[in-house]
Formats: sequence, C-alpha cells, structure tokens
Amino acid sequence: MDDDLDAAERERIRRRDHDLAAEDRALMNPGMGKVFKQIQDAQAKAAEEPVIPGSLSKRRRAKRPRR
Repeated sequence: MDDDLDAAERERIRRRDHDLAAEDRALMNPGMGKVFKQIQDAQAKAAEEPVIPGSLSKRRRAKRPRR
C-alpha cells in the first residue's frame, strides 16, 4: 500500500499517526489518572440515571459580567 503513495502523502500519514499517538501518551502523564477516573465515574453515573422525557436541560454559556 505504501508503494503507491508519494513521499509527501507518506509523511502526512506518518505525522497523523504520530499526532494520534500523542493523545494516547498525554493520558499517561502524571495526574491524568485522576481525570480518567472522573470521566469514568461521570459516565457510569449518567448510565445509571433514568432518562425522563422533557427533563433534559440544555447547556448554557456562563454569563460574563458586563464592562
């Protein structure tokens, strides 16, 4: 498959793969375990809560104080 790609395309694919791997490596940074656990806990909590029609609230932007 790599034989039919030109050098620029191979380099683009290599950079894309490197960038994707960087996201995985970032999760391994010190302190990210806590964030990962918080995400898992939030997802588990959301999965356990029953969905009541009409009760879904929309996210709102935080109001900025006027100058």
